[in-house]
Amino acid sequence: MASWYHGRTPEPVPRSPPRGRREASVVIVGGGFAGLNTALGLAARGVRDVVLLESRTIGFGASGRNGGFVFAGYSLGERALLDRVGEARARSLYRRTVDAVNLIRERIDTLAIDCHCVDAGVVWANWFRDGRLLRDRQRLLAEHYDADWQWIPAEAMHEFVRSRRYHDGLYERNAMHIDPLAYARGLARVAEAAGVAIHEGSRVRMLERRGPRWVLRVGDAEIEAPQVVLACGGYLAGLDRRIDRAVLPIATYVMVTEPLGERLAECLRTRAAIYDTRFAFDYYRPLSDTRLLWGGRISIRDRSPRAVQHLLARDLVRVFPSLKGVRIEQAWSGLMSYARHEMPQVGTHGNGLWYAQAFGGHGLAPTCAAGEALAEAIASGEASLPDYADFGLEPVHRPFGYLAAQGTYWKYEFADWMKSRLEG
Repeated sequence: MASWYHGRTPEPVPRSPPRGRREASVVIVGGGFAGLNTALGLAARGVRDVVLLESRTIGFGASGRNGGFVFAGYSLGERALLDRVGEARARSLYRRTVDAVNLIRERIDTLAIDCHCVDAGVVWANWFRDGRLLRDRQRLLAEHYDADWQWIPAEAMHEFVRSRRYHDGLYERNAMHIDPLAYARGLARVAEAAGVAIHEGSRVRMLERRGPRWVLRVGDAEIEAPQVVLACGGYLAGLDRRIDRAVLPIATYVMVTEPLGERLAECLRTRAAIYDTRFAFDYYRPLSDTRLLWGGRISIRDRSPRAVQHLLARDLVRVFPSLKGVRIEQAWSGLMSYARHEMPQVGTHGNGLWYAQAFGGHGLAPTCAAGEALAEAIASGEASLPDYADFGLEPVHRPFGYLAAQGTYWKYEFADWMKSRLEG
């Protein structure tokens, strides 16, 4: 189903599939953020004859359907990341996403990408009365990641976000929110101007090794290249079994309200994006025309727009009761890729086949970081990506992995509910 972003601006002129036989230096499969950032990173490093193949249209998948949050970090929390890989590696991985936020901001500005960027930070709102979780995270970020998040006392929080559901909060200044589809289309335009050949409606039917090169077949066309990047996210390409079996395609839900006028100011006195401290959190952001974009929940089910609207409208009213009955203009779901270890999978088999996937709903900065890492490795002839080496292609054992993921989500959702009940 199309997102609200897709109807916001006219569709660009479709890019034609490739024809005949040709050679390339690098072929990228997937026209989402991971593929686009890799293509742009390669072009910036002087790599020529880069081809990007998208089976549908640019930004069709999670890149054109998400909430548009741009902030540092990963789906795996900072404490868990520190425990898993140690301080030096954790700092390096986190720093990549901080640099990515800055690079995204720079690209939007210097490349004139019109994506309705609101550079006003992100608020982590405390759903619970106990503020120790926030204080602990604030201290951890400062001590181990050199990240300064500002404490928001409950009184100030209620001035910014007028909901009795929240208590205190943390404010991450180096963050923003954007129209992600417009940004993806902007990246494609810039990549083409830098010499990248982009083809839409170009599903790769075959990928095979012939001597030192890879051969990709798209319809009747064939492309040969020594380097191939698979960046297909939750929309599996079926081209490499080890890569596909390492992710779960998980559905996420988003909706957009009608313009709220003054009603929005009665709920929000900030231009920052918001998400809360539950495992099963809501996330939302005010739009320039007084609409509210609202997202939340994860599921193994890619539900209908009507079902998504029903679920998210109920969540909205729990936070802002005054918006009961507001008209929902559009609701949609889409697939993201999720790994068991909750970190991106970015690496190579060592034979010229690279991959970038499993960004787990936290993707704008990590996909940019991954694209830069892949571009640097390919352009310089490196054989590995050591920063990401601890997070490999662990099989998710579909279909049983779906049941495990849904069960884990329900377990933590129940824990959130119990904690709320105990606090009264």
